[in-house]
Amino acid sequence: MAWVEVHDEVQTGDEGDWSLCFHRCTYHYDDGSSEVGYRFIWRTPEGKLQPARGQARIPDAATLRALIDQAQRKGWLR
Repeated sequence: MAWVEVHDEVQTGDEGDWSLCFHRCTYHYDDGSSEVGYRFIWRTPEGKLQPARGQARIPDAATLRALIDQAQRKGWLR
């Protein structure tokens, strides 16, 4: 198992709707090791992260590009 520490986030969508988030995060594992990486995850209309076993569906290439562009503008994706 792992727990995730989120360092940075950008997201699509309007407040009160489902939004797709792109995170820069660290995965911390039970054996004490960790890895830095990125993930896509959905946030519910209530603002909670949607736990899922598997991948977050990215609706289209325009949404993917928009999230990546936001992260680059904020300086945490190079």
